[in-house]
Amino acid sequence: MYEETRGVLKVFLENVIRDAVTYCKHAKKKTVTAMDVVYTLKRQGRILYGLGG
Repeated sequence: MYEETRGVLKVFLENVIRDAVTYCKHAKKKTVTAMDVVYTLKRQGRILYGLGG
């Protein structure tokens, strides 16, 4: 069970990080900010409350 959960979490984080880095590259930034992650999650249909955006 833990292996399956670990695998699902790994895929989720890979997708979020890849999209957040894409936002950074598009904005010509070198650092991923919390707002990049918020925008990424919003684009993926997962709303993160409490961080603006």
